[in-house]
Amino acid sequence: MAEWEGKSRGTVSGYKIFIFLIKHAGISVAYFLLIFVSLYYFFSSPRQTGAIYRYFRHHRKQAFFRSAINTYRNYFVFGQTIIDKIAITAGLEHKYTYEFDGIDQIRQLAKDNSAGILISAHVGNFEVSQYFMGEFDKKIHLVTTDEERRAIKSYLANIMAKPKTEFIVVNDDLSHVFEINRVIDEKGMICFTGDRFVEGSKTMTADFLGKEAHFPAGPFLISSRLSTPVLFVYVMRERRRHYHLYARTATFNHRDAQSLLQAYVQSIAHILTKYPLQWFNYYDFWKT
Repeated sequence: MAEWEGKSRGTVSGYKIFIFLIKHAGISVAYFLLIFVSLYYFFSSPRQTGAIYRYFRHHRKQAFFRSAINTYRNYFVFGQTIIDKIAITAGLEHKYTYEFDGIDQIRQLAKDNSAGILISAHVGNFEVSQYFMGEFDKKIHLVTTDEERRAIKSYLANIMAKPKTEFIVVNDDLSHVFEINRVIDEKGMICFTGDRFVEGSKTMTADFLGKEAHFPAGPFLISSRLSTPVLFVYVMRERRRHYHLYARTATFNHRDAQSLLQAYVQSIAHILTKYPLQWFNYYDFWKT
């Protein structure tokens, strides 16, 4: 069964180099360095490279050469999203442009007298949305299994603006369950990433891009039982430092987690049709 290991790759020194370049040489120079960094990861990370290659070759049905080229491009685009996140949170959000498609639905969800549920995925760059969507009536709490190394997290916290989003990290001790229940009881807003799970957690299956895949059960069981709209949200990177927010109300049967999961996988498949390079799950997602 495919499982996310729960930590991002990278070192503090690597982040320092990019932050120095962004501040003193500009974002474009950081992108230029990324050409070589992406090539390094392409060759030095065979397991991750193989997983993304198979995504293009088997699930997007691309030819061998095109799949290999797009695997490298995927690394490059992912690196761009990391640089963008650093630049935006360091106060350079004016260097970017933004487009909102469905943000009124998020604002309405924040005004409702009930808990608000958003479900996203590891596509695009949802974390940067907090810096350009403006303030909502409720703070968004992002539930994530992706825990950056402590040294990196500590370093970034010292140089970046305070995030507007609260993070709830999935832990082995299940403390995140109490945090999620607290936010729901207080009628807050929660954003789940519905495409990753950690070892030992309950999963559900659905056909995704032509093959059965496992998804975390929690987000869909919780969301389907609440009497509140559920939104699928993505923030996708486009050319010339432009970000496009998509928010859509999910259509599913109340208390039917499987129907919500099915709507979710269809939603991701649709967004990946438009942005095929922005699939950022670097492990064998379809492994059984």
